[in-house]
This record gives sequence, C-alpha cells and structure tokens, in this order.
Amino acid sequence: MDLRIFTEPQQGATYDTLLTVAKATEDLGFDAFFRSDHYLRMGGADGLPGPTDAWITLAGLARETERIRLGTLMTAGTFRLPGVLAIQVAQVDRMSGGRVELGLGAGWFEEEHKAYGIPFPKEKFARLEEQLAIVTGLWATEVGKTFDFHGTYYDLTDSPALPKPAQRKVPVLIGGHGATRTPRLAARYADEFNIPFASVEDSERQFGRVRSAAQEVGRAADDLTYSNALVVCVGKDDQEVARRAAAIGREVDELKANGLAGSPAEVVDRIGRYAEIGSSRIYLQILDLHDLDHLELISAEVQSQLS
Repeated sequence: MDLRIFTEPQQGATYDTLLTVAKATEDLGFDAFFRSDHYLRMGGADGLPGPTDAWITLAGLARETERIRLGTLMTAGTFRLPGVLAIQVAQVDRMSGGRVELGLGAGWFEEEHKAYGIPFPKEKFARLEEQLAIVTGLWATEVGKTFDFHGTYYDLTDSPALPKPAQRKVPVLIGGHGATRTPRLAARYADEFNIPFASVEDSERQFGRVRSAAQEVGRAADDLTYSNALVVCVGKDDQEVARRAAAIGREVDELKANGLAGSPAEVVDRIGRYAEIGSSRIYLQILDLHDLDHLELISAEVQSQLS
C-alpha cells in the first residue's frame, strides 16, 4: 500500500509551508506529495495569505525535492487550455527529472470561478473528454510530427506537440463518483482511478464500474491503479486524536466514520479494509500543514506496518 500526502493549500498556506511539508514527505519515506487545484478557500477557514497556483508550486518543488512523486488531485479543466496545460505539465516533469503525475478533472467549484473571473461552462464533462484527448495526444505525438485535433470545444492545427515530458508517459489520474461517464473516461485515458472521500462500500462499487468499463474497451481491469483519498487524523492516544480533530474543526466520531482516524492500529486496520477491495494507494488528506509531528507519527506507526 502506497501512502501519499495530499494537501489543500487554498485553506491557507504559503509556498514555504508547502515546501516544508514536501520535504518532510520525502524525508519520512512517503511516496508522493500532491495538492489540490483551487483558488478559493472552503468552509470557515480564512484562506490567508491567499491561494497558490498548483503548477507553479509543483515547479518549485520539482527543483527542491529529489525522490517523491508530485501531482494534483485534481487539476481543474476549467482553469487552463489543454495545449497550455500539456506544456506546463511536460515542463514541470522535466524540471523534476520525470516525477510528475497529472490528475485532471472537469472543475466544480463555481464560487472560485466567480471570484477570479474564470469562465464556468455548463458542458464541463464534454470539455474534459476533449482536454484528455488533446493533452495525451500532444505528449504521444512523435518528435518531428504534428498533432491535429478538431473537436466541439477545441481546435488544434499543425501543433509541433512540444515539449515532451521526461517520462515516456506521464501517469494520468481520473476520479470521481459518477456512475457511467466517469468510468468510461477512466477506462479510456487513466493510468489510475481515484475516488475521493468514499466509504469502503462505495469505493468497491465504483472500482467495479471502472473495471467493467476497462474490459468493455478491451483493456485489462488490473491495468489501472485504484486509489482512495481520505482525511487522516492519527494520535498516540484519544487525547491526541481529539486535539488534532479540533485543530481542523472536525469531530472525532465523524472522522472515524468518513476517514482514517484514531490510533495507529485503528488506522492500519481501516486502510486494510480498503486494500481488501482493491485499493493499492491512499492519499492522506493533511489539513493542518503545521503539524509535522502528525506526519512523523503516521510514518513511524502506520506506514511502517504497511510497507
């Protein structure tokens, strides 16, 4: 079971804070550092000092880390034109020496679009399908050849399809709870399917849909990696769990019901239930980015039992 650190910087974080967490992620043996792609805080957080851009952040981290994978859960398709996104991701992949992964979604948070003047189209999912075709098509085009795409929303003619990523293929993550279109899209384009903040039962059901969709297009179901993203709150004892839950404005019982919370043993057992239904990677949503002792505890008492 791979454990990855997943951050939500729109809730309030500087680049320096993210760098500190990313370096701890690397030093403590976690597999990857991922971040959300949002420009507006959610809930009661003040969001200070303001948002950081996902791909600018990852470009910086690419030069200041050495081993960990770097990526997004999920880049919003509404934020960037697909040709521009393909260039950005390929460049950051080269800056990292081939450690980047692209999670790409349709975009959903209408308020942040209004706040920063970003168009919020109605036909987001159909656009996402074209975006995936373009980004992966640009990367797959042989050097010296050109790429053309003529869709409903995007039109590319004689693109040199440069630059190329350092990796032969940048892993693409697709995720979500949609019962029909999402599995079909994952079967066609994804290297990994991720389901965020879902129960074991809902995850198993959605993984089954993706497996079926993959087989329908002639792809082996196990060709994809299946993963979960879950909030995490671990403590050596009940008091420490309660303190960490209070620090992120959550209740312990709710966290235990909907995430990974409790003692290291409880969390290991909970992760084991996800492993049983086919999940091989967990993105640990860390909401208190200043509590590095939390990461150390997870590394020492949870990750050590899963490796």
